[in-house]
Amino acid sequence: MSLDRPAPLQIFVAVKGHAFDRNAFEAMIRGLGGMEPTMVDQPAAAMLLNPEAMRRFDAILFYDMPGLDFRAPKAERPAAVPPEKDFVQGFEALMAEGKAMVALHHALAGWPGWPAYGEALGGTFLYKDREVRGEQRPSSGYAGDIVYEAVRSEIDHPVLAGVPTSFELNDELYLHDVFESDVVPLLRLRQRPPPERFISAMRAVRRLAPDEGEPWLPPAGSDVIAWAKAAGNSPLVYFQPGDGTQTYADPNYRLLLGNALRWVASEAGRDWARARGGLAKG
Repeated sequence: MSLDRPAPLQIFVAVKGHAFDRNAFEAMIRGLGGMEPTMVDQPAAAMLLNPEAMRRFDAILFYDMPGLDFRAPKAERPAAVPPEKDFVQGFEALMAEGKAMVALHHALAGWPGWPAYGEALGGTFLYKDREVRGEQRPSSGYAGDIVYEAVRSEIDHPVLAGVPTSFELNDELYLHDVFESDVVPLLRLRQRPPPERFISAMRAVRRLAPDEGEPWLPPAGSDVIAWAKAAGNSPLVYFQPGDGTQTYADPNYRLLLGNALRWVASEAGRDWARARGGLAKG
């Protein structure tokens, strides 16, 4: 009788740009079972995000927030740092070949100087007011340490296998733009907190006093907090939850993340993305 076990999925994990508990985060990934994470900090991670370097990995997990300079002068903070040409070419090549991708929480704020990145992920978290899809958009908002109810979509999707109809999380919520026409919703909020519960990301990083600067006009936001989409030919899943250790330890969150990584790394996931077709907008 063979005692051979299936080889673990090799997961390339891009990190850095936002504070997190590294040990607890890695423990969460290992706790999913059948996963071998390789964590690489930015900016080194960007240098490796190309088809040749990613060949040995089954999926890429983004938990990074690159392309932002928080040391810029207060009035410009945070400055957008454009990605290197090699990274852009490498990332576009990964999408063209259908590399498996999962992105979590603050990854949605990455590379604001390259709008195609947000298009690939399916939304954007803005630290500064800027134009999005031809429309001027206000900075996004966040509400930390908030208890909310996540509700699964009424669809049959592999990422939702075994997930209850609804469950509670204690995490950080975002108020931001979701490109809903491009995504397949997986989770929604039962009830979104009122806008006044959120803090402007731009005002926070500039440390503005309540009476300093222009007042914040919050974006409308969305109740969609997790989705699947095609990023070019790549199957991609994004989870807005994922701020800290309480969420890392949550069994429903772990189930979702494990399902997502296995699905995007599967032939079925790649077929799904190719069927939806079309490269991400540049």
